[in-house]
Amino acid sequence: MSEESTQFSGTMAVRERHKFDVNVLEAYLKSNIVGFNGPLEVAQFKGGQSNPSYQLSTPSQKYVLRRKPPGKLLPSAHAVDREYRVISALSQTEVPVPKTYCLCEDENIIGTMFYVMEFMDGDIEWDPSLPGYSKADRVAVFDSMNAAMAALHMVDYKTVGLETFGKPTEYLARQINRWTKQYRASETEEIDAMNQLMAWLPENIPAGDETAIVHGDYRLDNTVLDKETHQVIAILDWELATLGHPLADFSYHCMTWRLEPELFRGLNGLDLPALGIPTEKQYVDAYCARTGRDSIDNWDFYMAYNMFRLAAILQGIVGRVKDGTAANKNAADVGARVKPLAIRGWEQVEKIMNSA
Repeated sequence: MSEESTQFSGTMAVRERHKFDVNVLEAYLKSNIVGFNGPLEVAQFKGGQSNPSYQLSTPSQKYVLRRKPPGKLLPSAHAVDREYRVISALSQTEVPVPKTYCLCEDENIIGTMFYVMEFMDGDIEWDPSLPGYSKADRVAVFDSMNAAMAALHMVDYKTVGLETFGKPTEYLARQINRWTKQYRASETEEIDAMNQLMAWLPENIPAGDETAIVHGDYRLDNTVLDKETHQVIAILDWELATLGHPLADFSYHCMTWRLEPELFRGLNGLDLPALGIPTEKQYVDAYCARTGRDSIDNWDFYMAYNMFRLAAILQGIVGRVKDGTAANKNAADVGARVKPLAIRGWEQVEKIMNSA
């Protein structure tokens, strides 16, 4: 396990501002989860920038609790009820998700809305180069991640009861508008590249629309890997899930190949064949084969869009640090990445314009 994985994985004592009455929670869970028996012990997971997550331990079983953070929140953010809904719906598909137990909308229990799901006992890795893994193990991890995302995008959202989970059209336009507003709401400095992206992107959305269930933040550290086979046994952190364009979702995941390790846990500049990690083209080709596509057009647009989107997401974390609502004690470090990501996004646009 990498140094970063050790830093962000595992649990710690509950942060002071995220504490609640454990006895009240225990009484609630006894009444709402079949077979739940105390005494209950609570620890907080180290990772996660947005919704605080807790490990609930009883003598016979472990659970995970995800809650909205306390304090002032951005509009539509931290929708744990939506997380609960999509995970529950996907439990009847081939998409690897934890079992859900209950959703509590009563803020009197622990102070904010929360849900409880199964604890998946596996590895969570933060460094996509997977130090300490063998070449064969890295092959298994990346192939499994690719298969899990393809499986998600192949789910018939109507069949699993998610036809009202989001608007089925114009996802990119709505997302660009949403993240522009979110960015403006938490802006702390003037960044020319972000201003240029916010002006250019909505005017240059590719023709053609598709609808699938999208995760919104699919990357290695939002998966749980089996300790023996290294297959993805659960996809976590569904806060940004909705109905949307699958290629916008997949290309966000593929930014890993475009970004350097120091910028945002990327693979750019590494010797991928030596590591047993597919190239970006090989990974895209595998996804296309699994989803019945010949190829993907407008790939650079999707990359520019997602670099803008990630910069806006990180800026939101900067805003929460300023407001005192960030869940991760290392959240302040992400602020330095916003401007470089915006610049890289605009470089993708310049590449498109130069090739036109």
